[in-house]
Amino acid sequence: MYSSNPVQRLTMGIALIACTLCVQAADPQKSAETKATPATKAAPAAKSTPTDEELIASARSAAPAKVSHNATIVAMNADGSMRTLHKGTNGFTCMPDEPSTPGPDPMCVDANSMEFVHALMAHKPPPAGKVGFMYMLAGGTDASNTDPYATKPTATNHWVKTGPHVMVAGADQSFYDQYPKSPDPDTSAPYVMWAGTPYQHLMIPVK
Repeated sequence: MYSSNPVQRLTMGIALIACTLCVQAADPQKSAETKATPATKAAPAAKSTPTDEELIASARSAAPAKVSHNATIVAMNADGSMRTLHKGTNGFTCMPDEPSTPGPDPMCVDANSMEFVHALMAHKPPPAGKVGFMYMLAGGTDASNTDPYATKPTATNHWVKTGPHVMVAGADQSFYDQYPKSPDPDTSAPYVMWAGTPYQHLMIPVK
């Protein structure tokens, strides 16, 4: 649910291997010479830091343009603090992709959902009686369907892969009781994620 501004992960080593294969295909003699020469290990290329413009574009990809272009855009600094990249007017807040997660996960949330997200991050109960709506139209990410704080799949935490979707959080229990709560849900249909926890929310896939 957390929280795409893709960061290239190519390395010089991969490029070196590709060039070696090209030389071998073009000249068998050079291929033999190459095999006789000890390989030199290349250092990986440094990751580029996304610009503010790239972060804004990533964040806005999470919701329809009429929502995201009037939303506040925030990004997280290296020390975990938040900074505002664009001040919006419609009550929504959008965040860019988090590169460390397995898949794309930019998100746009309304004011009630922002309180829900803050409660989740702080391990505190979400505010009662505040129904929130969230967009993740650029895709979701891999996550446990039963443990809100899982960071990797295990044999028991029911890891799921989610595509583009929207979410409803903070509703009454009777609302969630209308939808499937299987630990291993059909992610092509609406289902409740983190059922039975304070952070349960309805996942609604979209195309």
